[in-house]
Amino acid sequence: MLTPMLASLLVPLLLLCRISFCQYSSDQCSWKGSGLTHEGHARDVEQVYLRCSQGALEWLYPTGAIIVNLRPNTASPAAARLSVCIKPSAESSGTNVYLDRNGKLRLLLRDQDQAQGKVQCFSIQEGALFIEAVPHTDISRRITAFQYELVSDRLWPEARSPGAPCQPCSDTEMLLAVCTNDFVARGSIKMVELEEEHSSVTVELRRLYRQKTQVFLSGGVRARRWTGHIKMPRQCGVKSGEGEFLFTGTVRFGEAWMGCAPRYKDFLRLYGEAQQQGTNPCHVDTD
Repeated sequence: MLTPMLASLLVPLLLLCRISFCQYSSDQCSWKGSGLTHEGHARDVEQVYLRCSQGALEWLYPTGAIIVNLRPNTASPAAARLSVCIKPSAESSGTNVYLDRNGKLRLLLRDQDQAQGKVQCFSIQEGALFIEAVPHTDISRRITAFQYELVSDRLWPEARSPGAPCQPCSDTEMLLAVCTNDFVARGSIKMVELEEEHSSVTVELRRLYRQKTQVFLSGGVRARRWTGHIKMPRQCGVKSGEGEFLFTGTVRFGEAWMGCAPRYKDFLRLYGEAQQQGTNPCHVDTD
């Protein structure tokens, strides 16, 4: 049964984003608003436009509802293959979050589930976020807050279909991953810990080619070793053991996630063949 607020979606709404609360840049886009300025118009639905690859939203003392439109900052056919991932903060509460596609709503996050901080992903084509305040007698303790990122389906395991994250990368995907992923490193698996929904893989690295943010920590200048943790879907069944791997992947919400991870000797063979054929997309120092 639709609440009065959800039923109001059937009425065309032409509301502008409040520019004072919208911050735009090429790398990040965030919005911060307050229900105290919205309380007198609790039945209005405000449109918010965020056109960036990552950012955050914070809605203080929520009343009424907002529609959050998440889009990349450049127009491209590849945008249709993007997914949106959101991660609520541990203090987030006071609203229910829906996906709104042409007025049809699908519940994404309940008020009471947001504090768990679990990442939720969906295709960018599934619509905008409809965030509706849950009625409370005291709104002063309610804040809805989350981070968001737009990601490629291939790079973010949560955005892909069940089982797909465990499929081996093709040769082409492997070579591109070395050139484009957030981190690329050579090392071994020391330990695997099973968490509630994911596996945490402890790795020791002897060569760190690239890391977007400092997810792997150095053991010192003389040691020339790095250690860190890489997340993987639990169903992939990764195990610790001997052998060297080339770890590639993405950094999402401050955590490293595994992408392609071939054995290093297999990567050397593939890279050598690509060099001979002139098809390697970038240079990698394999010495």
